[in-house]
Order: sequence, then structure tokens, then C-alpha cells
Amino acid sequence: MEKLPCILTIAGSDSGGGAGIQADIKAISMLGGYAASVITALTAQNTAAVTGIHAPSPKFVALQLRTVIEDIRVDAAKTGMLFSEPIIKAIAPILSRKTFPLVVDPVCVATSGSRLLKEDAVEAMKQLIFPHADLLTPNLPEAELFTGLRINDREDVFKAADLLLDMGPDAVLIKGGHSDSLAITDWYVAKGAEPIPFMQRRVDTSATHGTGCTLSSAIATGLGQGMEVGAAIKRAQAYLNLGLRAGYPLGEGGGPPNHLAPWLKAEARAGVLRDIDHLGRVLMAEPDAGRLLPRVRSNVAIALPFADGSSEVAGFTGGLIAGFKGRLMAVGYPEFGASVYTAASLLAARRLCPEASCAMTLAFTPPMERALEAVGVECSFIDRTRKPDYIGNLGGEFEEWGVFEALKDHARPESVRAVIDPGGTGCEPLVRVLGENAEDLRSRVERIFKSLREIV
Repeated sequence: MEKLPCILTIAGSDSGGGAGIQADIKAISMLGGYAASVITALTAQNTAAVTGIHAPSPKFVALQLRTVIEDIRVDAAKTGMLFSEPIIKAIAPILSRKTFPLVVDPVCVATSGSRLLKEDAVEAMKQLIFPHADLLTPNLPEAELFTGLRINDREDVFKAADLLLDMGPDAVLIKGGHSDSLAITDWYVAKGAEPIPFMQRRVDTSATHGTGCTLSSAIATGLGQGMEVGAAIKRAQAYLNLGLRAGYPLGEGGGPPNHLAPWLKAEARAGVLRDIDHLGRVLMAEPDAGRLLPRVRSNVAIALPFADGSSEVAGFTGGLIAGFKGRLMAVGYPEFGASVYTAASLLAARRLCPEASCAMTLAFTPPMERALEAVGVECSFIDRTRKPDYIGNLGGEFEEWGVFEALKDHARPESVRAVIDPGGTGCEPLVRVLGENAEDLRSRVERIFKSLREIV
């Protein structure tokens, strides 16, 4: 097996497993690195609080660092909780001779609010650690602490970045997670270059314990694998965002991101393809089901857990068509990325109705409307008159806009199981039926078919 790049984390231990060394090792391992560690402090910690901190002697912390790098080739490193001035003074001379990229996450306060950097260590960080950083990754409160600035807007971020760069790091990534904006913007500023925004969608979750540790160790892993810094940041953001979307309650306080999310998605791929195949066979057995398909191409779509785009949504490569004597035919074979318009509708629906994992496109007619009402399917309608001019009709762009807007305007979007496009000039009326899983979608569609036969 090819050697994995060694990523060294120099940080504190979190007994609750959500942040610090534990979060670093999970992130490094999931992204394909070999994690080595230098433990700067032991914390008695859970999701709600830090109840105690025990630091080893500075001499022993330095011994850990020297011992690792004397034997193992380190490809990149990161620092997290360094805790005290004596510890910083002990490891700074060693880091000054480093031959690998270093990401410095200037951890000051835990997510629970407990202080993780002593007051006398602030100046030591600035003078002894920052000058050795290839990338410094403070959040907004940390940037304010180290610069003395109050950050209220983008211009303040740039001023803080300039002050931080004057302290010696090659580049700064000021993280925007503490801002009030709908999207999160992390600003990357390198010496002599214009600021670059790295944006990501904000996730509504309480599973934010250890996000800074996760991001910095993920960036360090990318650098150790030879990635350019911008690419390392983008991949780290995507990894963290996925972990946040997959987070779950762990204790009384905020849980951590789910580091296993990429593995869970990979494990689900075969099952999703099997579900698509089975659903197609069931639909083809329905008499006259092809007569309910629209004239435009129809398809089914099943998404992986926490799907990021249409490449993680499966459908039939040839879609669904009406065959001989009105029989429904599933054409081609199940494949990810094969469903464009139905997948776009499903992904848009999941933003407000996360329980939905699959969808099917049918023709919308007066009998179909009565059938949906008869079987108790909660519906929402797309209002085409509100479509902005910049929204096109290709590649699922309209479906993404229309379905999201239809659900956003509904009093209870999580209850919607059919989104109706009434159509317009040159546009056929359609309905996208949603399901929580393949069996739920199959059952709902079969009930709709049965009701239609009774109506017609």
C-alpha cells in the first residue's frame, strides 16, 4: 500500500471526543492521512462543559514533538489548544525549524464557553507561534482578541487580516461562522494579495462542537497531500459542511459534526441503486401506468444521505417512458447523475423537507389533482409568474428555484409530498411526488394510480 501522508496535530485532548485531538484524528483519517499527535493538555470535557484541565509539563510536550519528528516524516501539521505560555515557549523553537506546512488554529475558548488559552499565553502565541504559520485560522472572536479590533463588517475583517499578517503568518483564513449572515464566508488573505471569499451554506444545527478543530486539521491534511491551499480549504469546508448536516444529538450540549458522513454516503450507494432497480420493476408492473407520464422525459430519483448534488442522486439512464399499450417502461439502468430535472426537484425539496429522499415525475391533469386530494397527499404549487428572468429552463435550474419557492411559501413544508408545476406556454403541467424512502414513494404512487383508475 502506498504510504499515507503523516499529519501531526499538536493540541489538547477532549474526553468527550468531539473536539481537540480526537476531532483532528477523525478528520485526518477520513480524508486519507495518517494522524500523529502531541497532546498539550488533558481536558475533562463533555458536550456541555469543560470541568477541568490538566496540562503535562512543557518539557514533556516538547519531548513528544521532538520524538515524533525525529522518527516520522511529517508532511503537514496543525496546532490547536496550546494552553499556556510555558508550553508555547517549549515548542516554538522546534516549530521554527519545521520543514512542513503548518496550520495554526488559535484556539482560545471551547464551544461550551470555557477558556482554553490562558491570558498570559496570548502574547506568546502572537510572538512565538504566528510567525511560523503557513496559515492562521481564527474565528471572528479570536481575530478580535488577537488584534484588539471590533469586527462588524467585511472591511473590519480585512483590517483584522492585515494586522494578523503583520504578526508573521503567510496567510490568514478568518472564519465567518459567528456572523449573522445566511451563508458563511471564510475570508482568505495572503500577503500581497486580494482577499478571497470561501462561501458555504449555513447549516441549522447544534452539532458545532469541534468545528474549528475539524476544519483546520482537514486543511492541514490537504496541504500534506500536496494540495494547493485554496483547494485544501474548499475540500475542508465541504467535509465540515457534510459533517454538520449529518450531525446528531450526543449529550446535553451541542454535539460534534459527524466525521463518518463520507463513509455513510459511500456505504449507501449500492442500496440506493438496488432501490431504484426495484422501484422500476414495481412501476412497470402497474397496468396503464405509462399513460400517467408526461410527454417530456420522466424519471425517478433517490438521493444518498446528505446528498450534495445531482451526482449523488440516482435515476434511470433513459428515464421512464410510455411503451406499448400504455405500459410504463424504465429505460436503461440505475445510475447516479442520470436524473436531472427530477433530481433537481428532489434536492430543492430536501432543503425544507429533509425527510424526503426520493421523487417521481408524473403528468398533472384534473383527474390527477382529484386523485392527489383523494389519497390525502399534501400539495404545494409553483407560481411561474414569480420566476426571475435570470432563472433558465435547462439543467434543472427552474425546478430547483420553483420547488424551493413553493415549499418556502407553504405553511408546513415538511408535510408536503407533492409539488405541482401548473405549466405554461410551451411547458407541460407536472407533479413531483415525494417519498421518505423508496417503499414510501412506491406506496404513495400506487395509491395515486388506484385512485386515478376509480376516478377515470
